[in-house]
Amino acid sequence: MSARQIRLAAVATGAALLLAACGAGNDGGDAETTGGGAEPAAGADFELVQDGVLTACSEVPYVPFEVEDANAPSGYSGFDIDLLQAIADNLGLKLAVADVSFDALQSGTTLVAGQCDIGASAITITDARKANIDFTDGYYDSLQSLLVPADSDITGIADLAGRTVAVQQGTTGKAYAEENAPDAKLVDYPGDGEMWPALQAGQVEAILQDWPVNREHEVADPNYKIVEQFETDEQYGFAFAKGEKTALREAVNEQLKTLRDDGTYDEIYNSYFTADGS
Repeated sequence: MSARQIRLAAVATGAALLLAACGAGNDGGDAETTGGGAEPAAGADFELVQDGVLTACSEVPYVPFEVEDANAPSGYSGFDIDLLQAIADNLGLKLAVADVSFDALQSGTTLVAGQCDIGASAITITDARKANIDFTDGYYDSLQSLLVPADSDITGIADLAGRTVAVQQGTTGKAYAEENAPDAKLVDYPGDGEMWPALQAGQVEAILQDWPVNREHEVADPNYKIVEQFETDEQYGFAFAKGEKTALREAVNEQLKTLRDDGTYDEIYNSYFTADGS
């Protein structure tokens, strides 16, 4: 082969390599363009813990608001969870639920740690909590109540002096008991999952907590009764870490309004409570 032929062959080989490289670059560019041009994952603007998933922290069980349910998409159901599932569905998100301590949740610790996007655990909106938590609009009106054995001589909060009363740590129920039954012997528990067995075992003489939860026990077991209800003008709200996930909080508020307007809220509500709220 002549020197000229060798030079031509080298040029041809270089051109072929260049074209191959360009082709590879174009393929890579097309892939990037395709990826960039694809629809973004649902909730891309919400700064979610996991893409496409709304992760909720909740203290379970707290019937009828939160309960384990193998048949539910998230593995949990209850008024709070069903409402949040409808919101997630409307936003095109999956719902995941993490069982956490209520005290850490209501104080904002769990939310700040980034363990979840939203707190959904029958959390009463209070000024004290607003210092550490941002809330959605209220989605449920509640009140406190006193549950005792049916044969108890306790007829109301005035009879609690010297009596052992179960309360949940970090709750408005505990705060109400401290203010209105200062001579009662309050016993702190992590949640209803511990308070209810304690009452059944005779370890405490009463439970003071949110009415809907005590009502579930009263209905389920005639050996227990609610002897007094306390109007406290409480509302539950979904919770967020202070100053974070503003877009998600606004979207949840919009969905709460939508669910009320289209009747979905009432359907969920009536599946757990009577239509008149009793």
